[in-house]
Amino acid sequence: MVEENITRIEMNGKEYILIGTAHVSRHSAEQVKEVIEAEKPDSVCVELDEQRYQTITEGSKWQEMDIIQVIKEKRASLLLMNLAISSFQNRMANELGIKAGQEMIQGIESARDVGANLVLADRNIQITFSRIWGNLGFKGKAILLSQIITSIFSKDSISEEELEKLKEQDTINAMLNEFTETFPRLKKPLIDERDQYLAQKIKDAPGEKIVAVLGAAHVPGIKEQIQKDHDLKKLREVPPKSNWPKIIGWSIPVLIFAIIFYTFLANPNAGFDQTISWVLWHGSLSALGAAIALGHPLTILTAFLAAPITSLNPILASGWFAGIAQAYIRRPSVKDFETLSEDVFSVKGFWRNKVSRILLIVMLSNIGSSLGTFIGGADVIRVFLENL
Repeated sequence: MVEENITRIEMNGKEYILIGTAHVSRHSAEQVKEVIEAEKPDSVCVELDEQRYQTITEGSKWQEMDIIQVIKEKRASLLLMNLAISSFQNRMANELGIKAGQEMIQGIESARDVGANLVLADRNIQITFSRIWGNLGFKGKAILLSQIITSIFSKDSISEEELEKLKEQDTINAMLNEFTETFPRLKKPLIDERDQYLAQKIKDAPGEKIVAVLGAAHVPGIKEQIQKDHDLKKLREVPPKSNWPKIIGWSIPVLIFAIIFYTFLANPNAGFDQTISWVLWHGSLSALGAAIALGHPLTILTAFLAAPITSLNPILASGWFAGIAQAYIRRPSVKDFETLSEDVFSVKGFWRNKVSRILLIVMLSNIGSSLGTFIGGADVIRVFLENL
């Protein structure tokens, strides 16, 4: 048996066999089968959480998703990230004629064949995304979303040689590699914490011989972290949100309202001009975002009417109202959910699919409203200074 990409660790009377894989490599899947059949371990750990396990074994089940509930629960951005990862992984797999996550599927099947316990060893992907999202400011979130959209529509082909380099990364790391270079602090939730989580789950796996199927990027970290004890409950916590965004979010509308109110007292005409400017900038730019996403005319109108109001309340967002309006007017069919993971391969498909179009409406309407805050706010201050 070839020992390439295999790491063996003996500790506390147990043997751990780590297989470093590429997530879309035929060779990796073959090696996983060979190792598990030869070693006949007590447990097989795979780098999956419950959600990804269900996706990889039963399909994404997009048709069961309630898109309106997703918007209400403020999970549109997380869903977009999930779609990006699915698209990125499937695009690589399609180019090479193999199934995405084949080495994980092989690990699951081989564990069953040899009668081993199956351990889902990775942290819930939504928790990882939440911990990443919580480490970003407004600029970082804007850059991340733009990078995600770019990755979805990328047409760059992937050679076998480049695929071998992906053995140094897992799918999430591969997508966000450049981003973590720009924001080094994201390495902790994206890689370091998952190394700790995976190491503890592997160490806790039942039996004396454990095989772990992992993205090769995690193997060096797990070799180090498996020597230590880690609190899984703490690693699963979603960090509390900082109060600063709330403070800033409320400060801007309070300041703008105070300026307009003062200007009204000093010069009613100027105050009226400020109000019109605030309404038009917010409404027009948010509506423009909905229009770019090819929203229904009533959706565009909703974005226009909601933006000036929601801009004064940080708890609300015009994109949510526009997205919900679009969902009611152009309710996605079962087919839209079933073809979602394929449609996001192309720009045309992304705009054609009713589900992904709703996500675009939410995102672009919110971006438009945010731009309206800066442009409209600047114009309000300009009128105020002219009338001092």
